[in-house]
Amino acid sequence: MSGAGKTSAVVIGASGGIGGAFEAALVEEGAFDIVHGFARLRSGPYRLDLLDEASIAAAAAHVAQGPAPALVIVATGLLHEGDLGPEKALRDLDPAWLSRLYAVNAIGPALVAKHFLPLMPRTGSPVFAALSARVGSISDNRLGGWHGYRASKAALNMLVRNLAIEERRRNDRAIVVALHPGTVDTALSRPFQGNVQPGRLFDAERAALQLLDVIEELKVTDSGKLFDYEGTEIPF
Repeated sequence: MSGAGKTSAVVIGASGGIGGAFEAALVEEGAFDIVHGFARLRSGPYRLDLLDEASIAAAAAHVAQGPAPALVIVATGLLHEGDLGPEKALRDLDPAWLSRLYAVNAIGPALVAKHFLPLMPRTGSPVFAALSARVGSISDNRLGGWHGYRASKAALNMLVRNLAIEERRRNDRAIVVALHPGTVDTALSRPFQGNVQPGRLFDAERAALQLLDVIEELKVTDSGKLFDYEGTEIPF
């Protein structure tokens, strides 16, 4: 993941279940000189709100004061909020809710990339990874529904492909990927866990470790793709 010299890792969404598990695992592994954990609910230089580009820019400026980030993980996502959640039919579409899903699931990670990718090393194989979802795969969609969440994650997948192409011009060994963590026992999935197959509901710590293993095995040719927690590519 990294080149020579000191490096840092960055976790966006570190106050969430899987984001916090990423941060804890990276600190415990000790592979990076510094692990930065940013979140909307944190304060000072570690506050980052995906809906506030100024806070993203400030977080990037803070990271830029130290070792370059060889790993950036965007561990954020929105599926439901209050009484709003996945749509079951077209009649449920609401423009304000659609806009919020796109803002959190696609636009926010894109703005993180805008400010953090330029900080990543020009040598070695730094990794920029954003949490996506299998349901964001157009070719894998056989059930329909969940219009806003599916579409916003599909938009994220396209952004990841675009970012990978552009980043290759700056560092032809950089890796930009989307990752599907499976169903993780967090607030995001809790209302929908009833249909999860036995053994397929992961605690946050296991989910984070599984994805870190996937990241460790990534090759340059994997850039611009979506992988699940077993390292299997999911077609866009």
